[in-house]
Amino acid sequence: MQRKFRQAALLTTSLALAGCSALGDFGSRPAPPAPVVDRAEIQAMLVTGHLEVLQRLLSSRPAEQAEIVATARRDFDAAPTPSRQLRYALVLATPGHASSDTAEAERLLRELTATPESLVPAERALARLELSQLERQSLLAAENRRLQAAVDRAARDRNTTASRRLQAELDENARLRKALEDAQKKLDAIANIERTITERKPQPEGRTP
Repeated sequence: MQRKFRQAALLTTSLALAGCSALGDFGSRPAPPAPVVDRAEIQAMLVTGHLEVLQRLLSSRPAEQAEIVATARRDFDAAPTPSRQLRYALVLATPGHASSDTAEAERLLRELTATPESLVPAERALARLELSQLERQSLLAAENRRLQAAVDRAARDRNTTASRRLQAELDENARLRKALEDAQKKLDAIANIERTITERKPQPEGRTP
Protein backbone atom coordinates (compact mmCIF):
# COMPACT_ATOMS: atom_id res chain seq x y z
CA MET A 1 0.00 0.00 0.00
CA GLN A 2 2.73 2.40 0.92
CA ARG A 3 4.56 1.39 -2.21
CA LYS A 4 1.56 2.33 -4.36
CA PHE A 5 1.26 5.65 -2.51
CA ARG A 6 4.91 6.43 -3.17
CA GLN A 7 4.46 5.55 -6.87
CA ALA A 8 1.43 7.81 -7.11
CA ALA A 9 3.30 10.67 -5.43
CA LEU A 10 6.25 10.25 -7.79
CA LEU A 11 3.90 10.26 -10.78
CA THR A 12 2.17 13.41 -9.54
CA THR A 13 5.51 15.13 -8.97
CA SER A 14 6.73 14.14 -12.42
CA LEU A 15 3.59 15.45 -14.05
CA ALA A 16 3.91 18.71 -12.13
CA LEU A 17 7.53 19.10 -13.15
CA ALA A 18 6.66 18.33 -16.74
CA GLY A 19 3.90 20.92 -16.63
CA CYS A 20 6.23 23.55 -15.20
CA SER A 21 8.78 22.74 -17.87
CA ALA A 22 6.16 23.13 -20.57
CA LEU A 23 5.01 26.42 -19.12
CA GLY A 24 8.60 27.58 -18.90
CA ASP A 25 9.15 26.74 -22.54
CA PHE A 26 5.99 28.61 -23.55
CA GLY A 27 6.95 31.70 -21.56
CA SER A 28 10.38 31.90 -23.12
CA ARG A 29 9.09 31.42 -26.65
CA PRO A 30 9.83 34.59 -28.75
CA ALA A 31 6.93 36.79 -29.81
CA PRO A 32 5.82 36.53 -33.43
CA PRO A 33 7.75 38.92 -35.69
CA ALA A 34 6.17 42.25 -36.54
CA PRO A 35 4.82 42.54 -40.07
CA VAL A 36 7.42 43.80 -42.52
CA VAL A 37 6.70 47.32 -43.76
CA ASP A 38 7.30 47.70 -47.49
CA ARG A 39 8.55 51.29 -47.62
CA ALA A 40 8.75 51.27 -51.40
CA GLU A 41 5.10 50.27 -51.63
CA ILE A 42 4.06 53.01 -49.18
CA GLN A 43 6.00 55.62 -51.15
CA ALA A 44 4.46 54.42 -54.38
CA MET A 45 0.98 54.68 -52.86
CA LEU A 46 1.63 58.24 -51.66
CA VAL A 47 2.97 59.44 -55.00
CA THR A 48 0.21 57.61 -56.89
CA GLY A 49 -2.36 59.36 -54.71
CA HIS A 50 -0.86 62.78 -55.55
CA LEU A 51 -0.78 62.00 -59.26
CA GLU A 52 -4.36 60.71 -59.27
CA VAL A 53 -5.54 63.99 -57.73
CA LEU A 54 -3.68 65.94 -60.41
CA GLN A 55 -5.14 63.73 -63.14
CA ARG A 56 -8.64 64.36 -61.84
CA LEU A 57 -7.90 68.06 -61.66
CA LEU A 58 -6.81 68.20 -65.29
CA SER A 59 -9.74 66.15 -66.60
CA SER A 60 -12.52 67.74 -64.55
CA ARG A 61 -14.88 70.60 -65.26
CA PRO A 62 -14.42 73.99 -63.55
CA ALA A 63 -16.87 73.21 -60.72
CA GLU A 64 -15.16 69.89 -59.95
CA GLN A 65 -11.75 71.55 -60.20
CA ALA A 66 -12.79 74.14 -57.63
CA GLU A 67 -13.93 71.35 -55.29
CA ILE A 68 -10.64 69.47 -55.68
CA VAL A 69 -8.67 72.62 -54.87
CA ALA A 70 -10.93 73.40 -51.91
CA THR A 71 -10.51 69.87 -50.55
CA ALA A 72 -6.72 70.03 -50.83
CA ARG A 73 -6.72 73.41 -49.08
CA ARG A 74 -9.12 72.23 -46.38
CA ASP A 75 -7.04 69.11 -45.67
CA PHE A 76 -3.85 71.16 -45.49
CA ASP A 77 -5.40 73.73 -43.15
CA ALA A 78 -6.85 71.03 -40.90
CA ALA A 79 -3.58 69.10 -40.58
CA PRO A 80 -0.61 70.75 -42.36
CA THR A 81 1.51 67.63 -42.70
CA PRO A 82 4.34 67.68 -45.25
CA SER A 83 2.47 65.21 -47.46
CA ARG A 84 -0.67 67.37 -47.50
CA GLN A 85 1.41 70.48 -48.10
CA LEU A 86 3.01 68.77 -51.08
CA ARG A 87 -0.37 67.79 -52.51
CA TYR A 88 -1.76 71.29 -52.09
CA ALA A 89 1.35 72.78 -53.72
CA LEU A 90 1.07 70.37 -56.65
CA VAL A 91 -2.59 71.32 -57.09
CA LEU A 92 -1.75 75.03 -57.12
CA ALA A 93 1.13 74.46 -59.54
CA THR A 94 -1.08 72.66 -62.06
CA PRO A 95 -2.09 74.97 -64.93
CA GLY A 96 -5.48 75.03 -66.58
CA HIS A 97 -7.78 75.83 -63.65
CA ALA A 98 -9.00 79.05 -62.08
CA SER A 99 -7.19 78.56 -58.75
CA SER A 100 -3.75 77.96 -60.24
CA ASP A 101 -1.16 79.95 -58.26
CA THR A 102 2.42 79.18 -59.22
CA ALA A 103 3.89 81.77 -56.86
CA GLU A 104 2.22 80.23 -53.80
CA ALA A 105 3.03 76.73 -55.04
CA GLU A 106 6.69 77.67 -55.38
CA ARG A 107 6.71 79.09 -51.85
CA LEU A 108 5.20 75.92 -50.38
CA LEU A 109 7.61 73.70 -52.29
CA ARG A 110 10.58 75.76 -51.15
CA GLU A 111 9.50 75.21 -47.55
CA LEU A 112 9.34 71.47 -48.12
CA THR A 113 12.68 71.21 -49.91
CA ALA A 114 14.29 73.24 -47.12
CA THR A 115 13.47 70.32 -44.77
CA PRO A 116 13.72 67.32 -47.12
CA GLU A 117 13.77 64.83 -44.23
CA SER A 118 10.09 65.61 -43.63
CA LEU A 119 9.15 63.78 -46.84
CA VAL A 120 9.66 60.21 -47.95
CA PRO A 121 12.24 59.90 -50.75
CA ALA A 122 9.67 59.55 -53.54
CA GLU A 123 7.74 62.64 -52.39
CA ARG A 124 11.01 64.51 -51.94
CA ALA A 125 11.97 63.77 -55.54
CA LEU A 126 8.51 64.85 -56.74
CA ALA A 127 8.74 68.12 -54.78
CA ARG A 128 12.19 68.91 -56.19
CA LEU A 129 11.09 68.07 -59.72
CA GLU A 130 8.03 70.31 -59.52
CA LEU A 131 10.01 73.12 -57.92
CA SER A 132 12.65 72.98 -60.65
CA GLN A 133 9.91 73.19 -63.29
CA LEU A 134 8.35 76.20 -61.59
CA GLU A 135 11.75 77.88 -61.34
CA ARG A 136 12.33 77.34 -65.06
CA GLN A 137 8.89 78.75 -65.80
CA SER A 138 9.66 81.78 -63.64
CA LEU A 139 12.94 82.35 -65.49
CA LEU A 140 11.21 82.03 -68.86
CA ALA A 141 8.45 84.38 -67.78
CA ALA A 142 11.01 86.92 -66.58
CA GLU A 143 12.92 86.61 -69.86
CA ASN A 144 9.71 87.05 -71.83
CA ARG A 145 8.90 90.17 -69.83
CA ARG A 146 12.39 91.52 -70.46
CA LEU A 147 12.13 90.86 -74.20
CA GLN A 148 8.65 92.36 -74.36
CA ALA A 149 9.87 95.42 -72.51
CA ALA A 150 12.78 95.72 -74.97
CA VAL A 151 10.38 95.40 -77.91
CA ASP A 152 8.06 98.01 -76.42
CA ARG A 153 10.99 100.34 -75.74
CA ALA A 154 12.27 99.92 -79.29
CA ALA A 155 8.80 100.59 -80.65
CA ARG A 156 8.52 103.72 -78.53
CA ASP A 157 11.95 104.86 -79.71
CA ARG A 158 10.97 104.27 -83.32
CA ASN A 159 7.72 106.15 -82.83
CA THR A 160 9.54 108.99 -81.11
CA THR A 161 12.12 109.18 -83.91
CA ALA A 162 9.41 109.05 -86.56
CA SER A 163 7.41 111.73 -84.76
CA ARG A 164 10.47 113.97 -84.51
CA ARG A 165 11.26 113.43 -88.18
CA LEU A 166 7.69 114.16 -89.16
CA GLN A 167 7.64 117.29 -87.03
CA ALA A 168 10.91 118.41 -88.57
CA GLU A 169 9.48 117.91 -92.04
CA LEU A 170 6.33 119.80 -91.09
CA ASP A 171 8.42 122.64 -89.69
CA GLU A 172 10.53 122.69 -92.84
CA ASN A 173 7.45 122.71 -95.04
CA ALA A 174 6.01 125.56 -93.00
CA ARG A 175 9.27 127.50 -93.33
CA LEU A 176 9.38 126.96 -97.07
CA ARG A 177 5.74 127.93 -97.42
CA LYS A 178 6.35 131.14 -95.47
CA ALA A 179 9.44 131.87 -97.52
CA LEU A 180 7.42 131.31 -100.68
CA GLU A 181 4.67 133.59 -99.43
CA ASP A 182 7.22 136.27 -98.57
CA ALA A 183 8.80 135.94 -102.00
CA GLN A 184 5.38 136.15 -103.63
CA LYS A 185 4.58 139.29 -101.64
CA LYS A 186 7.86 140.85 -102.78
CA LEU A 187 7.10 139.94 -106.38
CA ASP A 188 3.64 141.37 -106.05
CA ALA A 189 5.06 144.58 -104.56
CA ILE A 190 7.58 144.88 -107.39
CA ALA A 191 4.82 144.30 -109.94
CA ASN A 192 2.71 146.98 -108.31
CA ILE A 193 5.60 149.42 -108.34
CA GLU A 194 6.30 148.75 -112.01
CA ARG A 195 2.63 149.17 -112.88
CA THR A 196 2.48 152.46 -110.99
CA ILE A 197 5.57 153.75 -112.75
CA THR A 198 4.17 152.73 -116.09
CA GLU A 199 0.88 154.45 -115.37
CA ARG A 200 2.61 157.67 -114.31
CA LYS A 201 5.02 157.80 -117.28
CA PRO A 202 3.83 160.53 -119.76
CA GLN A 203 2.74 159.23 -123.11
CA PRO A 204 4.48 160.79 -126.21
CA GLU A 205 2.31 163.26 -128.13
CA GLY A 206 1.03 161.94 -131.35
CA ARG A 207 2.04 163.70 -134.62
CA THR A 208 -0.62 164.88 -137.04
CA PRO A 209 0.03 164.33 -140.75
